[in-house]
Amino acid sequence: MTKIRKSSIEIDKEEFRKVGYELIDKISDFIEGINKRPVNPNEKPSQILSKLGNSRLPQNGMPVNDIIRKATDLLFNHSLLNGHPKFMGYITSSAAPIGALADLLAAAVNPNVGAHILSPMATEIEKQTIQWLAEFIGVSPNYGGILVSGGNMANFTAFLAARTAKAPKSVKEDGITDKLTIYCSEATHTWIEKAAILFGLGSKAVRWISTDHANRMDTEALETAILNDTINNYKPFIVVGTAGDVSTGVVDKLDKIAVICKNHNLWFHIDGAYGAPAAIIPEQQHLFEGISKADSIALDPHKWLYSPLEAGCTLVKNPQHLIDTFSSHPEYYNFSNPENEIAQNFYEYGLQNSRGFRALKVWMTLQQMGLSGYQKLIGEDIQLSKMLFDLANKENEIEAVSQNLSITTFRYTPSDNSQNEEYLNKLNEEILNQLQAGGELFLSNALVKEKYCLRACIVNFRTSEKDIKEIIEIVLKEGKIAHLKLAYT
Repeated sequence: MTKIRKSSIEIDKEEFRKVGYELIDKISDFIEGINKRPVNPNEKPSQILSKLGNSRLPQNGMPVNDIIRKATDLLFNHSLLNGHPKFMGYITSSAAPIGALADLLAAAVNPNVGAHILSPMATEIEKQTIQWLAEFIGVSPNYGGILVSGGNMANFTAFLAARTAKAPKSVKEDGITDKLTIYCSEATHTWIEKAAILFGLGSKAVRWISTDHANRMDTEALETAILNDTINNYKPFIVVGTAGDVSTGVVDKLDKIAVICKNHNLWFHIDGAYGAPAAIIPEQQHLFEGISKADSIALDPHKWLYSPLEAGCTLVKNPQHLIDTFSSHPEYYNFSNPENEIAQNFYEYGLQNSRGFRALKVWMTLQQMGLSGYQKLIGEDIQLSKMLFDLANKENEIEAVSQNLSITTFRYTPSDNSQNEEYLNKLNEEILNQLQAGGELFLSNALVKEKYCLRACIVNFRTSEKDIKEIIEIVLKEGKIAHLKLAYT
């Protein structure tokens, strides 16, 4: 019998098992002890590079075991750890461990989830995941959609579907000929400006609507802007409501925006990349009234559903709009189903043709936790955020500024009457720089009513009440150091 020669890139079964078990053991130890590590190693780019080694592409290969050991050392000991219980910066959650196993499984099978024929089971799992995500946030499971890399791409995908649906039908052949206009609040994430620029409308097409005292879109100002543009021969086509703004967690008045969109025949899109999962909490559901009227919704499982990066999602009430926007049928595509059954091909739903199996980690985590499990975790994050606000409010040298969903903003205000706003902004920026470099606690910033604030976003199932209490202690300590530092400069 002729022995089959294996390629040099293959790994022998026993070696794969041995190296794999060793890697899983190391990951298990890493996860178990993550709270004992610094959040941030505080190394300069040059130090990181020196650890990596500025070597040339190797001429010859290395043993797999050596590569794995080197990679685990580099990543475990020289990374910012967003799974640390005191990481509360930006909106990056601690990742569910089952997601790491899911990514390993997905990479092993390696389906191309662009066409059903290339990924039969993976396609069906992604379809089911999208249905479950729609149910999760309280909209009809008949919404269709697609898994993408994150919030920008989820919003871009919906934006392009809206442009196809609301622009003249000739837009695909003739390009944009009308003066299309976009409406969003001043608190909307920067993706909207990127979309206007990248997709041919220009930044001047964006109408930044003022916000009310609570930082929500002023719906009267929205109505006025739409009417004025219509009179002046512009063509309004989309309004973007935010469900959890990036700075303070505020949810726009979605129900009122929905009515305005219906009255003016506009596409209603909701950027719920961060906040939409909070609709599962009974006490928060009133904030999301109107979400079911959205034509499209963006949400990120890698934010508040604790999925590992990357995992974003676009949901569209009528998924035919996605097909109208993205579908193409070149002669070299033979993706028909041999039994003439209707099969969904995800390349027709978004910008990518070749697509990884992002859905698996989301699908597996949704099953591990269930609705009740997620209600508990998300509810705990919100309660911890409220606890932080209350503790900050009790301190003489901390000003609690805002609290919405799981985001709290506050700032250090020294007791020696250094109340000049310009100085306080500079002081809190210095505190943030110290915190981010120090390794004990990682926060980010928000500018709230011209106040430079420290911002804690809790989307972390490892964060405890003990961590919240320690935040106050750390900020007071670092505040005093920064205040003294600035006083002598």
